[in-house]
Amino acid sequence: MGDNTLGTRFKISSFGESHGKVIGVLIDGTPAGLNFDLEFIQHELDKRKPGQSHLATARKESDKVEVLSGIFKDKTTGAPICLIIKNQSFDSTKYDKFKEFLRPSHVDYVSIKKYGGFADYRGSGRFSGRITAGFVMAGAIAKLILNKFNIFTFAYTESIGKITDPTEYSEDNFEQLVKIREKSLVKSLNAKLSIKMENEIESVKNLKDSVGGSIKCVVKNIPPGIGGPVFNSLEAKISRAIFAIPAIKGIEFGAGFKVANMKGSEHNDPWIIKNGEISTLKNDSGGIIGGISTGMPITLRVAIKPTASIGMRQKTVNFRTMKETEIELEGDHDPCIVPRAVVVVESILAIVFLDQLLIEGKIPSVLEN
Repeated sequence: MGDNTLGTRFKISSFGESHGKVIGVLIDGTPAGLNFDLEFIQHELDKRKPGQSHLATARKESDKVEVLSGIFKDKTTGAPICLIIKNQSFDSTKYDKFKEFLRPSHVDYVSIKKYGGFADYRGSGRFSGRITAGFVMAGAIAKLILNKFNIFTFAYTESIGKITDPTEYSEDNFEQLVKIREKSLVKSLNAKLSIKMENEIESVKNLKDSVGGSIKCVVKNIPPGIGGPVFNSLEAKISRAIFAIPAIKGIEFGAGFKVANMKGSEHNDPWIIKNGEISTLKNDSGGIIGGISTGMPITLRVAIKPTASIGMRQKTVNFRTMKETEIELEGDHDPCIVPRAVVVVESILAIVFLDQLLIEGKIPSVLEN
């Protein structure tokens, strides 16, 4: 398995660079017979495209999805599906200006060491968050399939900087939560906190700085018994995929790092009978025990670092002259990447769970609509 491929049965291969001709994804293993809903895929893609508000990068891209293969008479054929978007709005000259400087917390130095200076450095090239458009396109197809089996992925902005929403929301009505989330510029579920989060992003933007945050995620209706022990753990598979998203720096499941301060009597999830089914009284395990799903909602949280590209003056090194210097970055950058990353996290989770369910034979290779 290469650096740019994820999955076993539902396998995606990501390609393209930030300032190249296209960003795309090749998807192999999609069951035949699925109604190909191009409008839904475009709608998902629109959630992460740049230029959506004054809080995001000023880069303007239509991000219109194009289908190159794998679809016939509006249905999936079982053959590989290739989807692309064309890059249309970018200015590479600003990157040429700073190409000899190591941008703080960027991939410049490690990329030079790894690829000998041959990697595309424009807009961070292959390492850019723009590649996640491919994740969203593939994730949209995964969602279409999972939704047929009443399985849903949902994510929202839980925090921006120090502003945190502590509310535990019910998973009973995802459709309503989605409607609430989409009314918020930062993808929050709390209208008052949303305004505070927006103001925080605006504040750091005016200072030519950036801010990070966290995203809460839920996967609903995964049946019990999915996954495996040791290296087949659901947590391991999810984590590997999540960390393919640029700017992710942490992940926790269920109670997460709070377990370090809990007693067993506090953390343990008592088993109960609910509506004639085995369930748990609470869900501090996050729906996974021993790497295997319990049937409870899969809950996790991811931490996203502040955008590395900021306009403030910073110390750095000119790697050609080997002298220390200072740099002020130019270009179009998000002061906070969290709101645009919400749909990316949902998409990656959909890809992982569809792949696992196909591996375990829970979803057929031919879908009858």
